[in-house]
Amino acid sequence: MDIIDIKISLIDEDTDQPRYQFDDEALQELMNSIGELGLLSPIKVRRTDGGRYKIIYGNRRYKACQMLGKGTIPCIVSEATDEMEIYLEQIAENLTREGFSPIEEAEAFHKLLNDPKFRSSTKFLSSKLGKTETYIKNKCELLKFGPAVRKLIVNGSEIRKDKLTEEQLLPLKDLPMEYRDSLALTFARDETPVTDIKRIAKMFKDESISDGLKSKLLYKSGYELLETWSTFEHNRKERAKQEAQRAEEARLAAERAASEAEDESDVDEPAPGADADAAAGSAKDADTKLERTLRKLLAAVPEHAPLAPVVAESAAGMTPESGEAFVRNVDALIDKLEQHLAEWRGIRETLAAMEQGSAEE
Repeated sequence: MDIIDIKISLIDEDTDQPRYQFDDEALQELMNSIGELGLLSPIKVRRTDGGRYKIIYGNRRYKACQMLGKGTIPCIVSEATDEMEIYLEQIAENLTREGFSPIEEAEAFHKLLNDPKFRSSTKFLSSKLGKTETYIKNKCELLKFGPAVRKLIVNGSEIRKDKLTEEQLLPLKDLPMEYRDSLALTFARDETPVTDIKRIAKMFKDESISDGLKSKLLYKSGYELLETWSTFEHNRKERAKQEAQRAEEARLAAERAASEAEDESDVDEPAPGADADAAAGSAKDADTKLERTLRKLLAAVPEHAPLAPVVAESAAGMTPESGEAFVRNVDALIDKLEQHLAEWRGIRETLAAMEQGSAEE
């Protein structure tokens, strides 16, 4: 690979290259480095008509040397002519360089995927550039945002004021545009963490919240939006809890109704002229019914297990309102259990008396 010095006046920039954003401060630092140490890495060019050259990569180095007033610059001359091959090389080179912005990447990938002269596929780009298909798709998602948001997007994951990372934006990508950009600008201003953004985005995707309310929420700060999400989530869980409770009550009511219907069907009307054997059979049926009722009750009552200390102690942390409701429920439970106990104690005493009478006979 030969390196030759070419006059800067014979070299043109490639206006279609993927990188076009250049930080002035970083460019000044590069100029200082070249001024002190010289250009350590040559740029790459290709031949064009009229004995001129066009840059494949190395625009920043070219600009720095031009601004330093240098007459020539070390170059590698490529013989490549295929537009796809050249563009892929430009992207691959810039992916290794600091300062290649997420939006520049996104636009480059989008161009390769959609420009008629390329019409590539995500799978092909992944194999050529060494990036996963998910990486490429996520970068392209950034193009859903408007210009005001795009100019705030930076590399890395550090949350900074008035800047946005890819991680902050991806949770918003599927929201309607009227919410997406407004929320993104709010999160940039308020330095909202990614976990909070995911929660707020989930709230804006909820179809049970009206569009009118969502529009009003756009005027809130990131912190206020998180508080709204917390309230919304609490209410949602409470509704789900109440629905589950109602469903359980309906299930128990259906079971009781079915049990009562079964019990009624077990009682046979005495036939005309029934004799003593029929009466004895009726008494036997009554015993069977009582036993069946006892078995159902035993199956419905769980085995006793002492409450874990942490569960018992949680009563101390209840609010006055929830504490009152809890006490009412405990009283209702005790009352029901006592009624059952009184009834079955009576049955047990009756049976004991019958056994004692049989023994005396």
